[in-house]
Amino acid sequence: MTNPDVPAALAGFAAAAPDRLDAEFADLTARVWHDAALAADLVPEFVDLLAVADDARAGRLAVLLGLLAEEHGLGTEVFTQVAKGLDTYLDVLDRHADGEPVALGLLYLVAHFPADSERILAAVAHRNLTAEDRSRLERCLEPYDRENLVLGRVWPSPAEWALTDAEREFDRRWVAELPDAQAKATWDGDTKMVLGYAGAHAYWAQLAGTPVVAADTNPLRAAVPVEASDDGLAGITRHAPVLRCPVCHGPLAAQPSGAHCPVCPGTYPLARGVLDFTADPTRPVAADDPDDVLSNAAAMNSIGLYYEEVLRPGFLRLMGTNWGGQVTPADEDEYLAARLSSVDGTVLDLAAGAGRWTAVLAELLGPDRLVALDLNPTMLSWLRGRLPEVCAVQASALDLPFADASFGGVNCWNALQAMPDPAQAIAEAGRVLKPGGTFTLLTFGSASDPVLAYYQSTFRGPGFPDGGMPLFSRALVRSWVEAAGLVVRDESGPGSFIFVTAEKPA
Repeated sequence: MTNPDVPAALAGFAAAAPDRLDAEFADLTARVWHDAALAADLVPEFVDLLAVADDARAGRLAVLLGLLAEEHGLGTEVFTQVAKGLDTYLDVLDRHADGEPVALGLLYLVAHFPADSERILAAVAHRNLTAEDRSRLERCLEPYDRENLVLGRVWPSPAEWALTDAEREFDRRWVAELPDAQAKATWDGDTKMVLGYAGAHAYWAQLAGTPVVAADTNPLRAAVPVEASDDGLAGITRHAPVLRCPVCHGPLAAQPSGAHCPVCPGTYPLARGVLDFTADPTRPVAADDPDDVLSNAAAMNSIGLYYEEVLRPGFLRLMGTNWGGQVTPADEDEYLAARLSSVDGTVLDLAAGAGRWTAVLAELLGPDRLVALDLNPTMLSWLRGRLPEVCAVQASALDLPFADASFGGVNCWNALQAMPDPAQAIAEAGRVLKPGGTFTLLTFGSASDPVLAYYQSTFRGPGFPDGGMPLFSRALVRSWVEAAGLVVRDESGPGSFIFVTAEKPA
């Protein structure tokens, strides 16, 4: 063993008083996590201690052993040593009730051994696991089968996906067209995401007990969208004075087919009630084809389930380290209401998604004072199905199709981390704000606990399939806001949440 301090660190963890346990575990983890030689030497000792330790130590050791298996990987000496402890893990698991922190830690740990899937699944077959825990375990242990792949619909757990026949057919077709290397890479990325969520869930349980889920009482959250009652032209006409051509930056005129630029000239189409600034303005709008219809039907169903019922709550738990429910949807509603209720003029909901917080703003200000912008047309279709009076615009947040100083408020809620150039997005928000206008923002920073920060990094969002989604320091976000010419009025948020309110000087 090359580091003589490590046995002392293990002894310190084994004997730590309750008020020192987290600190001793953090010290032990920091010493061995990334050191293959030390880890290989110490894993047998970790396994022996796990077999006899109290629950607080056993659960933490299960998490650490899972981290070591992930860090060093299949085929390494560390992984081999961790896998040798499977008898112990299953024996200890059998002595603990479902949902206990130590049981969650052990489920996360044994999920790393697909070669032993039959044995592991047989050992837990009699247990009353939650559907989410069981489906995560089954997915991580599932062998890769190119002919029967489910990709992209497994996080935070496969059990939380209820696919329609249209969605299954849509998935089957696009997965079949993927190159083999891309299909395998996507499968591996999905596995990493599911393991990361299970690990964060288990680790939080060791630190603070069973995670809680805050109910979202917003009535539109669970509402199924309907076909919008109008074609969106009224909203586009209402806000036409602030629209600008992305090509020449000249003013636009509303017309039944969309928005027309008399300078370029070009036409931006209005389709399904959404004004589209991403299409080539010089080319006519193509008629729908069967593939587009199938894709839209599948995506429409997924938006409601995936984003509002599945993705967003799970995302806040993982990225916001919000397993204890420190921030509830009601807290977010109240934050926006307190800061945007008195704004003067129209408000831009930037990267509005499916409209959860657009609905809050619509109730607060009236739908005619809102413009909802997103790059995803199916998100906007879902939004308009519930908020048909809100003007919906498909465009990039990095090049807003609006005049300077045209909005009394801009809201960017839980979206900055998904943008390829967050500084530019904030700069654009500052550009379109009127003097005295208000900018509100929710995003996330990296957790101060290295283990939680690692689990945050396992999330693979759209546009960030390989390196995880970027997270920011408070200082960096503040620097972007100030560079956009805004003055920060509030900077807050528990854990890794970052709430910001800023104002454009009058």
